[in-house]
Amino acid sequence: MTIRGDWTLADYASLQQEVSRASPRNPDQLTVDISELGHVDTAGAAQLASLLGATRLRTLAKTLPEEKSALLAAVCKALEQEPTPPVLKLVAPLRFLSEVGQRTDSLFQLLKELNAFIGQTLAAIFWLLPRPWRWRLTPFVSAIQDTGLNALPIVALLTFLVGAVVAFLGATVLQDFGATIYTVNLVAFSFLREFGVLLAAILLAGRTASSFTAHIGAMKVNQEIDAIRTLGLNPIELLVIPRVLAMMVSLPILTFVGMMAGMVGGAAVCALTLDIYPPQFIAIVERDIELRHFLVGLSKAPLFAFLIAVIGCLEGFKVSGSAQSVGEHTTSSVVQSIFTVILFDSIAALFFMEMGW
Repeated sequence: MTIRGDWTLADYASLQQEVSRASPRNPDQLTVDISELGHVDTAGAAQLASLLGATRLRTLAKTLPEEKSALLAAVCKALEQEPTPPVLKLVAPLRFLSEVGQRTDSLFQLLKELNAFIGQTLAAIFWLLPRPWRWRLTPFVSAIQDTGLNALPIVALLTFLVGAVVAFLGATVLQDFGATIYTVNLVAFSFLREFGVLLAAILLAGRTASSFTAHIGAMKVNQEIDAIRTLGLNPIELLVIPRVLAMMVSLPILTFVGMMAGMVGGAAVCALTLDIYPPQFIAIVERDIELRHFLVGLSKAPLFAFLIAVIGCLEGFKVSGSAQSVGEHTTSSVVQSIFTVILFDSIAALFFMEMGW
């Protein structure tokens, strides 16, 4: 077999077809002449190694000029040293432990990244507070409109319907004990302490955190984040801080709206099915429900807003260079935000219960 002509990347497709057609079964027993080999690069050398074998090609390359022989020898050495990944066959218990360890490690890495990003965000906020000339009011107001004003109808509608459902279920259960009047207490207590802030936070986690991730992720894919850094600007200050502060303003307002809408939904059911009309409903709330329940529910809103906004922005910065990555991290931001909100709400409920608040 005589090998002649140029073996370069420009002819890679045609060379690959010729190699697949002419591959001998026993290349070591074949007489090969490569003295007429023309120009060659790493792509052509890889094709020659595939045709003749890396060991045989290295031996034949010694007859060529020094620049060609050095190139072929380097490619052959790289191919010979290419590691073969070991195939591990684990029994079911070991495979289960391995998967648990991998997921635990990924969770630890996720928490470490989140803590680091929270630290960066807090440092940027405290650095900006005494420097009002660096405040970006236009993105802040735009983010408030996006996260607060545009989300107001869906939050009010959902909490109104949930309030009606809670009142209906409470009345159904309490009717057996002749205590339907306490449906008012059930609706007011549940929405002031838990449902108002929790439903608003979950809605924003699904609506706004995904929006933050998709927006920042699209900027990452289009290399706009790199352009911001090239201009000497801080992406945290430019993109994260206005969104975080806007969420911390919007969610308490949405929480208040959710509380009122839920109680209105409960009052509607009470008026229609229990003959407890709005004046009596309001009088029972004023008599039995203390102000501290409202303050407890409202106090959780800024913390939830901060966590939702930080997670959404962090997942946006973690996007790689493809549209698929944008979708994956958008889904991840929604799941993480909802899980974090429910987790911290459970911790807060236990804390307030132990404190007697």
